[in-house]
Parts: sequence; C-alpha cells; structure tokens
Amino acid sequence: MDPVTIKDIAHALNLSTSTVSRALRDSYEISPETKRLVMEYAERLNYRPNPIALSLKGSSSKAIAVIVPQIANNFFSQAINGIEAIAYNRGYHVIIFQTHESYEREVANVQQAVSRRVDGLLLSLSSETSDVAHLKALVTQGMPLVLFDRVAAGLDVTQVVADNFGGSYAATSHLLQTGRRRIAHLTIPLYLSIAQERLAGYRAALEQYGVPFDENLVRYGSFGPDEAGTLIDELLALSSPPDAFFTASDRLALGTLGALRQRGIDVPGEVALLSFTNSQSAHLLNPPLSTVTQPAQEIGQLAAERLIELIERKHKSTSPGVMKLPTTLVVRESSSSVPKLV
Repeated sequence: MDPVTIKDIAHALNLSTSTVSRALRDSYEISPETKRLVMEYAERLNYRPNPIALSLKGSSSKAIAVIVPQIANNFFSQAINGIEAIAYNRGYHVIIFQTHESYEREVANVQQAVSRRVDGLLLSLSSETSDVAHLKALVTQGMPLVLFDRVAAGLDVTQVVADNFGGSYAATSHLLQTGRRRIAHLTIPLYLSIAQERLAGYRAALEQYGVPFDENLVRYGSFGPDEAGTLIDELLALSSPPDAFFTASDRLALGTLGALRQRGIDVPGEVALLSFTNSQSAHLLNPPLSTVTQPAQEIGQLAAERLIELIERKHKSTSPGVMKLPTTLVVRESSSSVPKLV
C-alpha cells in the first residue's frame, strides 16, 4: 500500500492541502476543531510526513551524508578523507554511515540521513544492492545525489569512478608480458559495476595477446570471511592450474597471499600475484605486492565538489554523467619474475 499523503487527507476531509498542512503543523491559523479532525484522521491512517519533502522545504542544514559499504577499507577511508577536506573548506559537515555490504542497511541509512535533513548524499552501493528504487525515489523528489566507486548504470545521476577497465587491462597485460598464460581472476559479485569493468579489462587483455578466455579461471567472492582459501584450492585443483592470480580487492589479495603461503607455493617463483588495492602497506608485504591503485582521495574530492555544486544549484542545467579518473599500475616483486620453465 502506498503511503498516505497530505493530498489524500485533504481529499477525504474535503479540505485544501494547505489547510491540512497547516493543521498538521499546529498552525494558529487553523481552528481547533479542524486540527482535531485532521490529526485524528492522520493518526488513524498512520500518516507520516515525507522527510525528503521536509528537508527540501527547510533551510540548508550545511550537512551532507556519506554512505559507504565499510569505513575499515583502504579505498573508502581515503575517499572519505577527500570528501571531508572539500566539505570542510566549503562549510559543510559530513555524516558517515556504513552499510556493511547490506542492502537493508543501505535503505535504512538513506532514510536516516534524509530524516536528519542533510542537503545531499554521496553513496557507494553495497554488494547486495541490485535494486536502486530507493535511490530513484530520492532523485525524483529532488534530493541531490552523487554515486562514487560502486555505481548503477540505470540511475541518472552524477557518478565518479576509477578507470577500472583500464586498470584491469594494464594489470593483465603486465602479467602476460612476464610470460604468464594461466591467469586466474578472483573478483567480487558480478552485478557490481566495478566487478563487471575489471572482468572486461581482464578479458580484453587476454584477447589482445591471443590467450583464450577460460571461465574456469574466474572465481567470484562473496565478501565472506576466509573465502580465498577455498577459491585457491579450487583453482589449484584444475588440470592446468594458474601461473598467476589477479585479484579485485584488498581482502582477496591478502587472503590469496596467505593461502598460497600456507600451501607452500612460492610467489613469484611459481605463481605471480597482483591486485587492485589502495593499501599503503602493499610494499611491506612478503613479497612486496604489485598493485593497481585507484585515486581514492581524488574520487572523494571530486564527488564532494559535484554534490555541493548540485546543492548550491551552480550547474542546474548540466546533465548527469560519469566522471572517470585513471588508475596507476605499480609493479613490485610479487609479479616481476618470469615463471619457471618446466
């Protein structure tokens, strides 16, 4: 059932919407009897005011909400630093929410942010989010919204992302140039935009170098604990096992490195390892980890700038679009050696 609106109450009581609105606000302009009728009818139908409409009608709160899957993540912590730097300089406060990769928590966080009357939202989708109806509703009602990193193609809003395709293509090309031919790709759920783009870059590099794509070498993680070991065992059990692992996240990179070490497999002597990661400790690992680094802080800064421009209506006529920032391939010991010839 659709939520009850002021128009519904007005129609049922044969009153104007402005009269109902003022009665609900306990305005002195409305008689006590009319207030009583309106309040009783609203309570009977469980009417709740629309928090988005309230926030848009009210004065600016000078606050923006940032909703991310997890703060304890190198990429998101760096992006938040960028967001806060811009927001502070422009006189805005930042309220941070975590979804912990839960769609339900994402919806609840959006509702909570709006109830606090923030001026706009910056959001990166949870791994469970495939339905963005809750975000479409925000946009329809005029709430400024900018997506970053994990975005939705079906949502007509400004989106700020890294060049995931280009980063994945460069990483896979590097592994191929070192002589690797059985490159396993450990990635995240494929309905996430970043997973699709990274898989596409991986496949494009294989095609460019004349190496057939093998679906058996691709494994999809689910953000569960200690899942890398299971994925590694499946890949090593293949009749033609991998000679390289290209992972799509910090968590999968560390899990893969730990699993290979536990199984006595030498990196990079037997297999190479390369990952998307913004960890500032990648060079301290044993061996130092080759990485594709995203410009996380710059993504956060640009996303915040675009949101504040939307809030302040400086670019009201500008169409939403995707803003893509380049990634950086950093080659270290984990992928630098040519595989041993048998």
